[in-house]
Amino acid sequence: MAAALALMAAFLFAVAATLQQKGALNLDGVSLATPMSLVRLVGQRMWLFGTAALLVGYALQAGALDRGRLAVIQPLLVTTIVFALPLGWWLTNQRVGRREVGGAAVILFGLAAFTIYGDPAGGKDNAPNDEWAIAIVVLSIVCAVLLVFGRNGTPTTTAAVYGTVAGILFGLSAALTKPTVELLHEGVGVMLSHWQCYALAIAGVLGFVLQQVSLGTGRLAPSVATVSVANPVVGVLIGILLFDERLSRPAWHVLVAVIGLLLALGGAVLISLSSQPGPESRSEAAEGSTALA
Repeated sequence: MAAALALMAAFLFAVAATLQQKGALNLDGVSLATPMSLVRLVGQRMWLFGTAALLVGYALQAGALDRGRLAVIQPLLVTTIVFALPLGWWLTNQRVGRREVGGAAVILFGLAAFTIYGDPAGGKDNAPNDEWAIAIVVLSIVCAVLLVFGRNGTPTTTAAVYGTVAGILFGLSAALTKPTVELLHEGVGVMLSHWQCYALAIAGVLGFVLQQVSLGTGRLAPSVATVSVANPVVGVLIGILLFDERLSRPAWHVLVAVIGLLLALGGAVLISLSSQPGPESRSEAAEGSTALA
């Protein structure tokens, strides 16, 4: 059930990213330097539909994290890019080449190996506050460095940088979801009396805003791929380091699972590094193919 919920959440995240990008493409541009560009997104119907899909996806992800372990739920979200490729081709006329298709195939193969042989065991739903503080500070520094030194460049680079930072924040918010949901079982008042739910909200909102900037570049594949890589990497690391989740034995199962996860992340990186141009109309693509012939 946890895995099924995670896959449904991944599909909705892909739908959300595609629809939100479709709405953003109707504007001149989306940038943190012009906050009104973010406000204008609210007037785009497709963007609102995408945001609704995103919220439902968050709910399904929370249900998956409540039933499963962080180290297995988060890697399944890499399938978001697999779902996003055909949706982007269909809804926003994104170009999908052999590199993107090959990367998607590698992702599916790697995740299958990780899911079958990984089977993380043990673990807990929360961690000491001092360990949380260290993790949050380290991730905040990484995000700040990426934003300062990597935000200038081509639209593809910008999409990748903002997507990576958004993915890191989403991975952190996913990790914070486990203790928040556990506290919610004890009552809303109990949940609101702990800092985790507020940190979850802050990380989630910041990740959401940065993802809109990434999608606003018009480069769907690198935007979604970098989110899909950074999110599970952060989730798996927190699951192992803070929640004491461990992969199953024997040792060769662990080896196959790790290789599978690396393959899945490598497939997403392959897609994110593709030199992807902006959206084009299918009529333009057809004319180009005819001219080439």
